This record gives sequence, C-alpha cells and structure tokens, in this order.
Amino acid sequence: MDQMFYQTLLNSVTDGIYFVDCDRRITYWNKAAERLSGYTATEMIGKLCSENLLRHEDENGSSLCGKRCPLTATLGDGEERHRNVFMRHKLGHKVPVTVQASPMLDSNGNIVGAVEVFAENSESINIRREMELLRKEVLTDELTGIGNRRYAEITMRNLDHAMEQNLAPFGVLFIDIDDFKTVNDTFGHYIGDQVIRMVAQTLMKSLRFLDVICRWGGEEFVVFVPNTTLENLASMAERLRRLVQDSCIIHKSAKISVTASFGGAISQHNEYSISVLSRADKQLYHCKKNGRNCTVIDNSSEEKIACPNA
Repeated sequence: MDQMFYQTLLNSVTDGIYFVDCDRRITYWNKAAERLSGYTATEMIGKLCSENLLRHEDENGSSLCGKRCPLTATLGDGEERHRNVFMRHKLGHKVPVTVQASPMLDSNGNIVGAVEVFAENSESINIRREMELLRKEVLTDELTGIGNRRYAEITMRNLDHAMEQNLAPFGVLFIDIDDFKTVNDTFGHYIGDQVIRMVAQTLMKSLRFLDVICRWGGEEFVVFVPNTTLENLASMAERLRRLVQDSCIIHKSAKISVTASFGGAISQHNEYSISVLSRADKQLYHCKKNGRNCTVIDNSSEEKIACPNA
C-alpha cells in the first residue's frame, strides 16, 4: 500500500499523532494533532519539538521539555512511555492530554525516530461533562425543562453587564397562566403540572436562539429578549399568546387548554433589568384587569394593548 493510504488512515483517527526523527525534528503531523493543538502541519513539520512549541508540563506546572520529555527518553532507550500532561494550545490555554511515546525502528531494530500519540484526557472530559450536568441540574427547572429562577437572575446580571458595556436594549415579558387554580381544582395537581409543562415547552420552542425563558415560580414565566424593539416585543408577545391559546392536552377524552396573560417592557437608557422586570410585572397586572388572555407592553411613555375577544 502506498504512502497516501497510510496518510489518509492516520488523518482519519481522532487522536493526535506526530513523528520525529532522531534529532527530534517533526516529520509528520496529522489532522487530529492540528485540531487538538491549534497548530497546522505546515507550522509544525520541520520544527524541533525541543523548541518547546507544545510546552508539555506536569500537574505542578513544571516543564517536561528537555530531560523530562517522554519522547526524548523513548528515543534514548527504545521504551514506550505513557503519561498525563498539560499541552499548551496555540491560543495560549492549557489542554490536559494523555501522551504515549513509542520508538520507530528500522529493519535491523535500530531506533530511527519516535511517534507520539496524544488525546484529550478522558478523566478531564468526564469531569467537564459532570460539571455541565450539574450546571443544568442547578439552573434548570425540573418540571418544565426550562431555566429556573436562579438562571433568570443570572440572565438579568448578564443583560445588565451588556447594557453597561454597549447600552444594548432588551425586552422582558412576564407571563402568567390564566385561572390556573381552576385547572388544579378541576383536574388535580398532576394535570396542573402537565399544563405548566405544556405552556413552558410551547413558549420555549417558539423563541429565538438568543432569547431566554425561565420559570419564575408557580405558573409564572419570564422571557428575556436581547436586542429588540418595542414593536418586535409586542409582536412576539401576541404570537406567543396565540400559540398558548391554541395548545392543549388530552385527559380522559377531555381537551384541556388554557390561556395566558402577557406583560412586557423594553429597557430605557441605562435602565437595569430589575427595573424593566418590575415594569413588565406591572403591565401583567393591567392585563389581568383588562380581562386576561391579552398582552400589555409598556415603555414608560406609551402602552400598547391587544386584548382579543377569543
């Protein structure tokens, strides 16, 4: 088989692989090595790994390049070595990797170079996955699968930071399921939970990627809408209101549907999220007084009210 076959094969694996000659000059650098390190083959081939480009370090931050380098030791005695180290990415951050150095021998058994295979440390990957799962558990509402109250508070801090940095406008929608107590009293709390989940999922799946929806508490939800206008926020609220109104669940042949009231506000110059949220909550109160199943959007200077009869 020709060289192209083996090069294609090496480029198809997910582990980083590179070859060095007896002078520790890099002679091959595969695609996975490019992905894991940030360095292209063009940048690496012909370079000496002793030039400290990857800057392998132990867990204490001590450099391994030189006498403590596994690859150098393997070139010296022909023994395979396996070690967990930290590699410096081209962008500067450290990547935990597992490296394995093996000798390359000619037909007479003489060492003519070495190969190092490296992969992101699976233990580190598992830790990050566990942290991500924990983050989701901490910030996700268990019943609905959307953000919880804590996540809403974090989102508010992020919006405040964006406002301080570039005065980015944002909108807030406060949403409340109408007459939810009647649902619980008629069908029980289990069905009530199903209704809350239905409304949450309807809202979540109808938002933009950057929008954030959280369960504020009970049957109340809040939606944060970055980079929007009063008109767009009002249009979004009305669209969401209709979607909730048209959703239903079936229980013992009974069709259970609910409506929701929407109060909203758009941020003013240098206004923090807690103030915008308070104004949206006030508009929700007006919405309830106007007969429910409607939207009231306020920007402190004018109100836009849409109260359908249906």
